[in-house]
Amino acid sequence: MSGRSKSAVFYQCLLVLSVCIIFSVGAFSQTLNENSLKAMKWRQIGPFRGGRALAVAGVAGDPNTYYFGAVAGGVWKTTNGGSTWTPLTDKTSIMSVGALAVAPSDSNVIYVGTGESCIRGNISYGDGMYKSTDAGKTWTHIGLEDSQHIARIFVHPKNPDLVYVAALGHAYGPNDTRGVFRSSDGGKTWQNILFKDNKTGAIDLDADPQNPRILYAALWEAQRTPWSLSSGGPGSGLYKSTDGGDTWKKLEGHGLPEGVLGRIGVAVSPAKSGRVWALVEAEDGALFRSDDGGESWERTSDNEDLRRRFWYYGHVFADPSHAETVWVLNLQCWKSTDGGKTFTAVPTPHGDNHDLWIDPRDPRRMI
Repeated sequence: MSGRSKSAVFYQCLLVLSVCIIFSVGAFSQTLNENSLKAMKWRQIGPFRGGRALAVAGVAGDPNTYYFGAVAGGVWKTTNGGSTWTPLTDKTSIMSVGALAVAPSDSNVIYVGTGESCIRGNISYGDGMYKSTDAGKTWTHIGLEDSQHIARIFVHPKNPDLVYVAALGHAYGPNDTRGVFRSSDGGKTWQNILFKDNKTGAIDLDADPQNPRILYAALWEAQRTPWSLSSGGPGSGLYKSTDGGDTWKKLEGHGLPEGVLGRIGVAVSPAKSGRVWALVEAEDGALFRSDDGGESWERTSDNEDLRRRFWYYGHVFADPSHAETVWVLNLQCWKSTDGGKTFTAVPTPHGDNHDLWIDPRDPRRMI
């Protein structure tokens, strides 16, 4: 064999050896990577702000179970006190949530009102009411399709089938599916029990837990355009019923502001019979308190921090066990322990505070 032939054979052998080494290294590398990946775990690295949530609720006496409704993300649930959350409505048409309530007498029964009611410029509308009877596993649509924006739900303390809904209605134009609705059969049928006109909807609703036939509702005349918001008008006002919603009386004067009213937040104190709070948007608006079931009112606080961007906030909540404690949510979370005269800001992780649920069995627990 010539020297040239020997050289060619040598290089051919070297090429084959190199290819074998490459395949061996590649196979080893692939095995190494697969084994390494098996030991790895995914972790969230952000972003950590998921958008607005206007509706929260818990289960009385259960320190681990809570729900919240996002304005563009459906209903979520935790069973470990908030360490982890599970989406409940991804396979339904529930997207924007405006109101959420767990039946006090049966925690398996949950009502959800769709469409956010704090009508800023970029809002999502809904398609009415939904109900779950298995703690959020499955959902049924139960009507009020044309309400679009639902603000509040109240479920009777002893009857999970008796439910009241405050529907704001269309934000961008008139419609008739607005006001206060009542169902006595768990949402199979509805009655519109408080209706003013097709420009005025219901923005808040509360009842006396000791006597649920006593109801308070706030009506709000409001309309959005792509470039503006009109808040207030002759349709706005605070109403009371003493017969479960069959008839209503408008509460006006006797200490409440005169003239054009805007949005109103209302809360009944479970800790003191006859005590009612009203946060009123008006030219001389303020936080008001009644100790005689709305017959007369005392102006307790003119603090403007309680009433900023009123069309976006306007929420007031009564402590279930301490009559002198009241909460107002706004850019900050405000708390008063002297009957609404003075307020202290309670730190929260982020501004824009919209809803509050306090456990009636242990008021130290809240969401």
